[in-house]
Amino acid sequence: MKTLKQYFREAVAGRWAIGHFNFSTGDQLRAIVEAAAELKSPVMVGTSEGEARFIGYTQAAALVKSYQQEGHAVFINADHHKSWESAKTAMDAAYDTVLIDASKLPIEENIKLTKKVVAYAQSVNMGIPVEGELGYLKGSSEVQTKVEISTADYTKPEEAKDFVAQTRVDRLAIVFGNIHGIVTEQEEHLDIDTLKKITEVLPGMPLVLHGASGLLAEEIKMAIQNGIANVHINTELRVAYHDMLHKELEEKPKETTPYKYLGPALEEAKKMVKAKLELFGSVGKI
Repeated sequence: MKTLKQYFREAVAGRWAIGHFNFSTGDQLRAIVEAAAELKSPVMVGTSEGEARFIGYTQAAALVKSYQQEGHAVFINADHHKSWESAKTAMDAAYDTVLIDASKLPIEENIKLTKKVVAYAQSVNMGIPVEGELGYLKGSSEVQTKVEISTADYTKPEEAKDFVAQTRVDRLAIVFGNIHGIVTEQEEHLDIDTLKKITEVLPGMPLVLHGASGLLAEEIKMAIQNGIANVHINTELRVAYHDMLHKELEEKPKETTPYKYLGPALEEAKKMVKAKLELFGSVGKI
């Protein structure tokens, strides 16, 4: 099986993106893996700090490892880990990659913490790929009414260039109009000009789009064509899973067999993942 770094090199060169989907239960993970396998797409699965605490770091990594042993091109990421302690926990649990998100800190402190994680990643596993984040990504992974979007929060191209040079991260999460979660009372748009400027100063660097839930498909495609090589989806997957599960429980209130009411939720999540992988252009890349 190819490594995650190899897939990212191919994605950057071919102008397609690796899909990233979060999970906190085994059936959600299965939905993602099966969808990717049926489309022959490499895929990343992630656990935030909260999701990892719920399912267990070692347990999440072991579940993904079991799929890898079956030949699936799936890689587990420690998503938005914001402290040295949590990032180290994920790496020690044999996660394939980690995002150290110190973006809320002053840039000097962000660089310092990111460098520390990169150094440890290189020491424990001959180079676990590390993602850094620069720019302030607002919102949370849920349905919201409005989230204030300001160009002051965007990633600045020259800062991005310096950040990568100093930290030696393998990929960079940027902010250019994206937010976490879905908003219901405003339109969310990506600033492609800002993305182009960042791509120009970081040629060949896999750039990451977080908070893609709710974005227009056309804008996601445009972002991929202009340097985005990794697209994160969480809220839309949660909503698809939740709504179908809620429907099943309402329609069959006496059903107590978990696989019978969880099954339809799994299938609904699987359909959503397939649609996103097709949008990202990763079909048939294995």
